[in-house]
Formats: sequence, structure tokens, C-alpha cells
Amino acid sequence: MSSAANLSEASRGSGQASGSNTRQLVTSIAMVFAFQGFTMSINGIGAPFIAKSFNLGESGIATLFAWISISAIGALGLSRMIDRLGRRRMLLVSMAGTSVSALAAAVATDYAAFALCEIALYAFIGATVSGGVVILAEELPIELRARGQSWGGLGMGLGGGLCLILMPMVTSHHSWRWMLVLASVMGVVALRRASRLITESGRWQRAAASGTTAASSFYDVFGKFYRYRAITVLFCSLLGNIAAVAASSWAYFHLVSVVGLKPGLASGLMLVGGGVGMVGFPLGARGCERYGRIPTIFVAGVMTSLGAVAFYWGPPAHLPLRWLWIEVTYCCFTAGLSAGQVGGNSLGTELFPTAIRGAMMGWYALIGAAASITAQTLIAVLAGRIGGLSIVVGYLSLLAIPNAIIVALLLPETRGLSLEAAAMEEAFEKSR
Repeated sequence: MSSAANLSEASRGSGQASGSNTRQLVTSIAMVFAFQGFTMSINGIGAPFIAKSFNLGESGIATLFAWISISAIGALGLSRMIDRLGRRRMLLVSMAGTSVSALAAAVATDYAAFALCEIALYAFIGATVSGGVVILAEELPIELRARGQSWGGLGMGLGGGLCLILMPMVTSHHSWRWMLVLASVMGVVALRRASRLITESGRWQRAAASGTTAASSFYDVFGKFYRYRAITVLFCSLLGNIAAVAASSWAYFHLVSVVGLKPGLASGLMLVGGGVGMVGFPLGARGCERYGRIPTIFVAGVMTSLGAVAFYWGPPAHLPLRWLWIEVTYCCFTAGLSAGQVGGNSLGTELFPTAIRGAMMGWYALIGAAASITAQTLIAVLAGRIGGLSIVVGYLSLLAIPNAIIVALLLPETRGLSLEAAAMEEAFEKSR
């Protein structure tokens, strides 16, 4: 029997052996993601305050965010180290780097210094998320993989919700920079727990012992077995991320600066709508497990586009219940983003083998950065030309629809398959 087949049998046995270990792993990763979600939400929610601190207009703050997006180059390198040095080790290193970078950004008053600190911060966030997603995919049994990704996404959403609650409370009495200090402290707490409870991926240990990870190349994702999958997935990731970055980055700014709501009211509406929208995580997991990853991604993409367009191009000026329009549309596109994240993470990790799974997550991060730079640059360039920031964001969010169509037409379904079968692990090993 091949080593890939042995790995499949061993992973099934270990996955069924200890439900308590599975719950502990999932809750630990969810807590790590909550810390990351809190930290990465600071820029989007705090955009009006950051812009004021550095005397930036709409185009200026979009340009800053575009520069920060080059952090994915660092995340790409760190993600490759996830394959070489181990999932757990790099997860902990990246968490520590996130805390240090957040603290450095908090004390950086110079525009360039702040941008550099933020670039480092988001590089470590990207690597942490990559490591966590890979650990969930490799350590959970077949029937729980999508559900595990949903819990990870839910943790990230709860972290973002906490940031949304605390931002107006902190900024009403103190500088927004204290949010970064708080993120650093939270990171230390999460790091201590993760170091005790998260163990190394068994699949990675076996792949490393067999020499598969050492023999693999950074560019194997574009080799003969995975070239078609990789190019298709990365192109779809580009389209989907442009839509997601545009829609998710500017909601608070839209409500405060365009619609004209008070910061506290905007936070409250987003908190309720985003909280209800997190139902997309369990619904996405259920859709992945019952109907498949691809149908879930398709439905989620359509929901995201239509909801975001209605949110950013509304509410109508004389609508009596404007808050209801805001709540429903915000809930719709956040639920779509949540469900799409579950489907995308499940499919994206299952299509590639253990030896290059971390590297592929790094490629996702790089494409995500390219998408972020593209989205923020287009917003910065076009905001003053075609009716304002919110109009541009609405147009960009429509890209989630062609993304969903391409996924449905060109990528294979992985529901019910072992990681080894879905990723053609045995064929990859024989080619080494």
C-alpha cells in the first residue's frame, strides 16, 4: 500500500479516535482567528480616524491601504516556511510577530513608519491564518472539515465584531491607536493558549519524515498535476477578493462619511447586521457538507454581489426606514462573504497535497494582496470620477458573480473525498 493510502487510513482512524481533541483543536484555532479578526479589522473600522490622524482624504486612505497590501509578499514567504518548518511552529511565530507589529504600529506617528509596521503586521496575520486553515483541513475528519473552517471563520468574525464594539468606545475618550495596543495584548494571551493546546499536524509530520516536503518546490503548484487547478483557483481568487476587499473595507466609512450616520449608530447597525450575517458560517458549512463546496461558493458569490450593491448604492434618499435597508443589505452581503469563505477555504485546501498546501495558501495571500491593491487603487483613482467611493465599491463587488461562475464550470467537487484523493496525493508522491 502506498504512503498516501497509509496516510489516509491513519488520518481516518485518528480523526474518529478522539472527539475531545477535535473540539479542543477547533476552539483553539477559533480563538487564534478571533485575535486575527480583531487586529485586521482595526484599519477598516478605524479608517475615518486613521485618515484624520494623517490628514488623508478618501483617495489618500485608499492609497495607504494599497501600500499595506504588499504585506502578502512577506506572507507568501512565511507560508512556504509552514511547509518546511511545520504548521504549529510557524503559527506561533506568526502570532508573536502580529503582536509585536501591532504594538510598533500603535506608536508610529510618521506616515511611512506606520505603513511599514502595518505591512509587517498584515504579513504575520496572513501567515497565521494560512497556518490555521491548513491545520484544520489536515487534522479534522472528512465530515468535519467544512464545519471546522466555519468555526474558524466564526472566530474571525467575532473578533471583528468585538473591534466594532470597542472602536467607538475607545475613540470617544482616547486615540484609536489604543486599539492596536489592545490587539497586541490579546495576541499574547492567545499565543499562550495556542502554545499549550495546538499540536503539530500529523499529516505534515508524516510528509516531512518521508522527505516529501523537502523534495517539493515552491513552484510545484504550477507543475503538471496542479497547473490547471492552480491557475483557475488563483484567477477566481483574484476576482473574488477584489469584490470582498472592496465590500468589506469601506462599510463603516460609507455609513459615517457618505450616509452621514454618527459613529456610534453606524457601529450599532454594523454590529447587528454583521452578527446576523455570521449565520453564513454554519450555513456555508451545511451547504458544503450537503450540497458540495462549489454550489455553496456559487450561491455565496451571488449573495455577496447583490447585497453589497444594494448597501453601497442605497438607501434611497427619502426612504422612511433607512436603517432597515442598511441592516438587511449589510446582513446579506456579510452572510455571503461568510459562506463563501467556508466554501473557498474548504475547496482551496483540499485541491492540493500536504507538501505544498502551505505554499498554496501563500499564493492565495499574494493574489489576495494583488486583489486588495487593485481594489484600493481603483477606488482611489475612480472615486472622484464616477460619483464617489461608494459607487466604485458597488461596481467592484459585482466581480463575485463571474468568480462564482468560473468555479462552478472549471473546478472539481471535493465533498466526501479524503484529502489524499481530492489532492491526488499518491500521484504527486510517485512523481517525486
